[in-house]
Amino acid sequence: MTRRSAAFAWILALGLALAVDIAWGQCVMCKAVAEDSAEDGSLGRGLNAGILYLMAIPYVILGFFAWMVFRKRKEAGVEGV
Repeated sequence: MTRRSAAFAWILALGLALAVDIAWGQCVMCKAVAEDSAEDGSLGRGLNAGILYLMAIPYVILGFFAWMVFRKRKEAGVEGV
């Protein structure tokens, strides 16, 4: 692993660690529905987990395709960015 890729990995890990608190937030409409629908708050926790799950899927798919492209370029011997 080069110095540049190691630095990028550390910056990415730090950014993800700092974004955890923001990721647990909910949109106003979802919060209103959760507050109106559940008295004990269990629906709100499930709704929040569902939002995070739906948000993560596109990033996982995009990451998989990016990994495939970089792997194919490496196998072909093309120097990447």
